[in-house]
Amino acid sequence: MLNHIVAMGRLTRDPELRTTTNGVSVASFTVAVDRDYSGQGQEKKTDFIDCTAWRQTAEFISKYFHKGSMIVVSGRMESNKWTDREGNNRVSWAINADNVYFGESKKDSDSSSAQSGGGYYAQQGQYQGGARTASYPPDVSPSPYEELEDDGELPF
Repeated sequence: MLNHIVAMGRLTRDPELRTTTNGVSVASFTVAVDRDYSGQGQEKKTDFIDCTAWRQTAEFISKYFHKGSMIVVSGRMESNKWTDREGNNRVSWAINADNVYFGESKKDSDSSSAQSGGGYYAQQGQYQGGARTASYPPDVSPSPYEELEDDGELPF
């Protein structure tokens, strides 16, 4: 079975970084995600998705993201079930983030030097010298797709 989700949106507040009693970092944050569709004459709806990240990914998010930042979260959807004080059964859903990506380029004070596109990323366990790497691969072009000429033949 497969449980994998990718969501792209803006942080609704600054990430909250905490440390467990065992010293493990955990960050909680909420991502506002616009739906791709809306009814005729209606505004698009927005979903607010709670997310949790652990260890170095949590520290990375806390350091580089803030309220309003565009973020791409990749992970698994998890449900939490409990009984509230009145005895009602409750359930909440959240993304447990495995990877996070910047959803937009860093805005420099000099707009002419701003880089285009996304491409920066953070993944569990990818570090160099104790710091998480976040850079474009040197061979990435603005468009990852190449237009092929149509010879009229089907490939199958």
